[in-house]
Amino acid sequence: MSRSEHSFPFLEEPARRTPVRYETEVLVVGGGSAGVAAAVAAARNGADVLLVERYGYLGGLATAGLIILLLTLDDGRGRQVVAGLCQEVTDRLKSRGAAYFPPREEWGSSDESKVRRDQRWGLLWGHGPHRVRYSVAYEPEDMKFAFNQMIEESGARLLFHAWACDPIVEGECLKGVAFQGKSGRFAVRAAVVIDTTGDGDVFAAAGCQHESEEVLPWLWFTMGGVKDVTAAIDAGAGCFRTIGAGKVLFPWGATEKLSRRIDATSPEDLTYAELECRKRVMAEVDRLRREIPGFEQSHLCRVAEQLGITESRRLRGRSVLERRDMDRSYEDAVAVTGHWTRAGAIYQIRYGCLLAQELSNLLVAGRCISVDHRVHHATKEIPACMATGEAAGTAAALAVRAGIDPPDLDVGTLRARLGEKGAILS
Repeated sequence: MSRSEHSFPFLEEPARRTPVRYETEVLVVGGGSAGVAAAVAAARNGADVLLVERYGYLGGLATAGLIILLLTLDDGRGRQVVAGLCQEVTDRLKSRGAAYFPPREEWGSSDESKVRRDQRWGLLWGHGPHRVRYSVAYEPEDMKFAFNQMIEESGARLLFHAWACDPIVEGECLKGVAFQGKSGRFAVRAAVVIDTTGDGDVFAAAGCQHESEEVLPWLWFTMGGVKDVTAAIDAGAGCFRTIGAGKVLFPWGATEKLSRRIDATSPEDLTYAELECRKRVMAEVDRLRREIPGFEQSHLCRVAEQLGITESRRLRGRSVLERRDMDRSYEDAVAVTGHWTRAGAIYQIRYGCLLAQELSNLLVAGRCISVDHRVHHATKEIPACMATGEAAGTAAALAVRAGIDPPDLDVGTLRARLGEKGAILS
């Protein structure tokens, strides 16, 4: 039985000396899609960058989480609103035959046959009436490979298998972060730190204001050897087409049958969810083989290595994007996103949504930026995470080059640089 944090006894630890193993200009903590974008953008803009990831691969939920859909790069009306590094990785995937998305001339089309085609790929969500959207289905191992290439080509340094454990705070400045690895504890000193952990591990441990939500966890999985994928989908199998012949993607993992929501920062809750979700995935696999035509000879290809956590902590930053801000224009916008379930909805993400109030050199990107619960449903998606990561990395590099803190950076200069690199800001 778990106990509340305040009910635990305390253990006094002796003072210790932590070796500073790395010094860098920009430290990116977390190698998911936002972290990759932040590290690549910072390095391409001339900064010395170190990206540290707790696992042995890049992409996080976008790869090992099997959330292998880019939802979406458009506004639902035929206009692209996310480009930059997200478009670059899409192009890389396409060049390897590892992505499916509707051609540009079809975006915004209400042709029922095209809409149904894309629904089978999981590219259209929410209530209708639907139009074709610029969303992308892709192969996760190719995404890992593309991310690896982008990091290596940018010149950013990469360190796997190290877990951020303690921010090193002096006054209003974050001097660096202490990490734990199998070789022991070590520190990284940095001029600017970017928290792309998804759960806001750095800003929470540093005492920054934030909000938290409990969620139903997902566990996505794929199956192969399906006899007729289209027929199985149309028969209500609850899956999507994905890259590969006879292969399908299951997004739900029977998650809604779990008895309770979880706190995704609680080891006890996560343990419960890991065990329960995997039980239910296997029960669903058995049911499909037993009951759904076309699955008789199917096989389980892969179960996600990471729970599909949609929300946990969110920063309470210098700006907070709220539901009422939909379709509003901001002169300090550094990224734009559509909404994957609401065609026509647009959010311009303000620079202040990436800035912690309490610390002068901490930027945040990805699903834990400063937005309210409603807006989070749009900004948590992979294209938006890459857009905010690109903005944060670019801002960090420009600030380092100018010898100033990120909040003092001229937003016009930042917007101009992002535009030069292909980002869409309005």
